[in-house]
Amino acid sequence: MALIRFSPFVLVYIALFSRLCFAADPTVSYDFKVSYITASPLGVPQQVIAIGGNFPGPLINATTNYNVVVNVHNGLDENFLMTWPGIQMRRNSWQDGVLGTTCPIPPKQNFTYNFQVKDQIGSFFYGPSLNLQRASGGFGPFIINNRDIIAIPFAQPDGDFTIMIGDWYTRNHTALRTDLESGKELGMPDGVLINGKGPYRYNTTLVPDGIDYETINVDPGKTYRLRVHNVGTSTSLNFRIQGHNLLLVETDGRYTVQQNYTSFDIHVGQSYSFLVTMDQNATSDYYIVASARFVNESIWQRVTGVAILHYSNSKGPAAGPLPDAPADIYNQWAAMNQPKSIRQNTTASGARPNPQGSFHYGSINVTDTYVLRSLPPVTINGKQRATLNGISFVNPDTPIRLADIHKVKGDYKLDFPNQPLNRSPRLDTSLINATYKGFIEVILQNNDTRMQSFHMNGYSFFVTGMDWGFGQKTRGQYNKWDAISRCTIEVYPGAWTAVFVSLDNAGIWNLRIQNLDRWYLGQETYMYIVNPEENGNTEMGPPDNVRYCGALASMQKDKSTNAAVSDLGGQTKLFLTLLMTLLTAIFISY
Repeated sequence: MALIRFSPFVLVYIALFSRLCFAADPTVSYDFKVSYITASPLGVPQQVIAIGGNFPGPLINATTNYNVVVNVHNGLDENFLMTWPGIQMRRNSWQDGVLGTTCPIPPKQNFTYNFQVKDQIGSFFYGPSLNLQRASGGFGPFIINNRDIIAIPFAQPDGDFTIMIGDWYTRNHTALRTDLESGKELGMPDGVLINGKGPYRYNTTLVPDGIDYETINVDPGKTYRLRVHNVGTSTSLNFRIQGHNLLLVETDGRYTVQQNYTSFDIHVGQSYSFLVTMDQNATSDYYIVASARFVNESIWQRVTGVAILHYSNSKGPAAGPLPDAPADIYNQWAAMNQPKSIRQNTTASGARPNPQGSFHYGSINVTDTYVLRSLPPVTINGKQRATLNGISFVNPDTPIRLADIHKVKGDYKLDFPNQPLNRSPRLDTSLINATYKGFIEVILQNNDTRMQSFHMNGYSFFVTGMDWGFGQKTRGQYNKWDAISRCTIEVYPGAWTAVFVSLDNAGIWNLRIQNLDRWYLGQETYMYIVNPEENGNTEMGPPDNVRYCGALASMQKDKSTNAAVSDLGGQTKLFLTLLMTLLTAIFISY
């Protein structure tokens, strides 16, 4: 075989070619076909939102710094958007999938989301953001793995399971919307699903025969990671496994101080990882339970999901009563001790090799304080609405940053009050005019009668305090060392939760309640975080496939835009150009 010798000129081209082709972070791509299917998770046939015919939808599996491309085809009969709670799209709120940042995908059209999971790890989920659609499905799990060079702060588990729990109605989301719009509450759910399936028939009176239930198959002596997500509509759930402890290790993408619990409260929109060791004998299977919490549990008995933990050497089916839920329902002071016990593992590395605890949030001066008060729904202009600081949010016709770029006037106002005002509730498109690079305190005050979960897109926040009766003395009790950093936090009825946020991610970011009924009724706003010296480095511009709507609807030319194809086309052109250059250089060298 002849030895081919390249000139130094050619070797420069080869090095350049290799760097351009292989230095970029990897990409994972998914094709989501959203459609209705008929399913009977509680024994009653109903319309369910599926992805690729599956309910729940498929797992998105990525690793820190991967690029994620998801082409979403809307096969529903109404507009659709997919959002990614907890995925902190750095500088890229265009991909956030909520109406304030993204035009909806019309029926029979598609949109390709393209974002990077920059400097993140952990357990998340995705789901629809419009019109109460998540109450009918369309959700699925989203895992971001550690890079190989970053160790996880526990022994590698023998297996990994995703468990999606949530309250469920046999009425679909359009019927639930009709109830809310007529001034009704949604009422007690019809049950709880675990991975889209109904309860094991632990009770012949409460559970009809023939319902499909979830089974988790395990081997004795092994330890498994269980990633548990509450993707429900409005109900907090207590999660427990008969005879087994839950070792908490991660929540919303942050490793926690490892603590054992016999049961754990998971509120709407929250995600937790537990390690569970199969250390029991196998005389029978074991119950996995998710039951309604912070309600009249004697009346809400049917709002209980039951799955089966099956040892490979099990001798028989699970039997007997379910394991008891916590008995502190009338002692919420005691119940609050559980979320207060969650601490950040400050010695563990996350997405980067440096310890997560190296960010000394407790020593940073607070630049602004926002007190956000939620109240029970009220009637505004003849309709039932929910409010924050007396404002029920009305989504703009044109996404906010798109309106900025194209100078659409009157689309929104930057006048959201930083504390509750003594005035009548109103409908408005009012945003928080937040300061880029600011460090803010947000006090979430729940004057409603129900447990609430609040979520902040694009950010994690430090949960520094939680209690009843907020006052100046309380600030001295804040946890300023190892508070957990997360993106969704519960606020007890009649109580408050305080969080610190470093506003280092420019863009337009949704701040909302995760309880779908209150969200649908207007309990949300957006943080307007724009660098006044923006030069293209702190905030991305609109993507090539940006959709237009509202005042800019006439600019929407293509009915179906695919950024992934466009991006691949650009990469292909670059590849071919470099290849031709390389071949030409080789030819010249000879």
